[in-house]
Amino acid sequence: MADQLPVYSKREHSSGDELDTEERKGLLSDDYNEKPEPDTHPNAWSTRKIVVTAMSLVGLLITGAVARTLLIPPPPPHPNLLFHGGALRSNGTHDFRRTVLMVSIDGLRADYLDRGLTPHLLEISKRGLRAKAMRPIFPTLTFPNHWALMTGLHAESHGIVANNFWDPVSQMEFHYNRADNVYRPQWWLGEPMWETAMKAGLLTANLMWPGPLRTSTGASPTYMVPWVNHTPLDEKLDQLVRWIDLPLEERPQLLLAYEDSLDQAGHKYGPLSAKVNSTLEYVDTFARNLHAQLEARNLTDIVDVVFVSDHGMVDTRTFTNVYIDKILGQDGMQAMEHVDGWPAMGIRFRKGSNESLYLSRLYEAAEQHPDQLDVFTHETMPRRWHFSNSERIAPIYIVPKVDHVLTTVEEGSKNNSPGNHGFDNIETSMQAMFVAHGPFSAVAKTLHQSKRGRSLNWANKGWHSTSDDTYVMNTFPNVEVYGLVMKLLGIENFSAKTNGTAGFWDVYL
Repeated sequence: MADQLPVYSKREHSSGDELDTEERKGLLSDDYNEKPEPDTHPNAWSTRKIVVTAMSLVGLLITGAVARTLLIPPPPPHPNLLFHGGALRSNGTHDFRRTVLMVSIDGLRADYLDRGLTPHLLEISKRGLRAKAMRPIFPTLTFPNHWALMTGLHAESHGIVANNFWDPVSQMEFHYNRADNVYRPQWWLGEPMWETAMKAGLLTANLMWPGPLRTSTGASPTYMVPWVNHTPLDEKLDQLVRWIDLPLEERPQLLLAYEDSLDQAGHKYGPLSAKVNSTLEYVDTFARNLHAQLEARNLTDIVDVVFVSDHGMVDTRTFTNVYIDKILGQDGMQAMEHVDGWPAMGIRFRKGSNESLYLSRLYEAAEQHPDQLDVFTHETMPRRWHFSNSERIAPIYIVPKVDHVLTTVEEGSKNNSPGNHGFDNIETSMQAMFVAHGPFSAVAKTLHQSKRGRSLNWANKGWHSTSDDTYVMNTFPNVEVYGLVMKLLGIENFSAKTNGTAGFWDVYL
């Protein structure tokens, strides 16, 4: 799937999409082990008889298929398929329109859900759907991936190419942790889903989701709460419930929320730490309480709840240092004008410097140590990353392998954290999670059960159910989430152009 540099070898990666043994139980298989008995009778059939018999069988099959189509009417559409846009549904006391609530848990690695510490998220996934994993865009960083989830675009298209980067057009540097800088609309390209929803006439609410307060077109969510560090999840839950409890004509149909405590714990203590495990339980309690609030209001058939994350996390405590100053030399280090990204390094050398010499030194190091790092230019960047067609992407990128860290002799390991992300987006440790429950998942389950029961040819190829009736999707790219929200809200005709796949969600809805 990736471009290959002629001078180094790339490691092979597993896609992570193979079904494990548990999930294969109960699934249909075409593997047969019985061997046919040898034919001990002479062949008394003439060629003509064989041809006539075969044609008769084909005719019968075609006739049967046509008759079945004409005589057996298709099942009526699931009522949830008709529930979107301006359609109303009562919870028993109040009318509601179809609503989508999406919550991002920063740094929740896909396999964290298998630690036995998130029973409520797993219960929600059993009632709804769970993906084996959701693949982040490259680079696997917070701001690029949250804007990919919002816009359905890769970094080269939506403009947020790292958590910090230099823009040669505006001659400015993007800083994710500076409020006077990060909220500038000029950084944020593409159309976020909340802007699309508002174009369609829907009200929206944004609770700290990374992004601008308003876009370059001047659009802003109907309700907006900017990010505030260390905001307790109980407070966030209260705010979401207050929005849901608003009168019909004031109530948002798209609600977005963001939580970063798990990512902070992963960086500070590492993904294998007790602190990460306790934070997982904290996040899982929030999921339980949110579901309880929706159940108390009889809204589980009205509100689609989608839990996502932006990337995974890898334990870096035993990582091997790669000393960039030893590779480039002192002259090469002094020639660097801008360095973007982390843990990868996007390099811009000063005008007039011997860039070709420094690039050759980097290439030589990568060729000698293919297990430590890769070096790419816009021309050699792996196509699967969609990370070259933007002036904001530095012309030279050093990407460390997942068990190495880029540093200098002086810096050493001083700034290394026990956990990190930002590596190749097909690494297992970088995979994000996806869990959904609500009207959407009810349709998907009904569709699967009806197709599975009627014909082998109707079996879904993008997902399956396990022995405990949990519905598991194959790993899919996070740029598809924008299309899901548009489909759930019934506003696909208003959709902006994205890097998602047309019709991707038709298998499930």
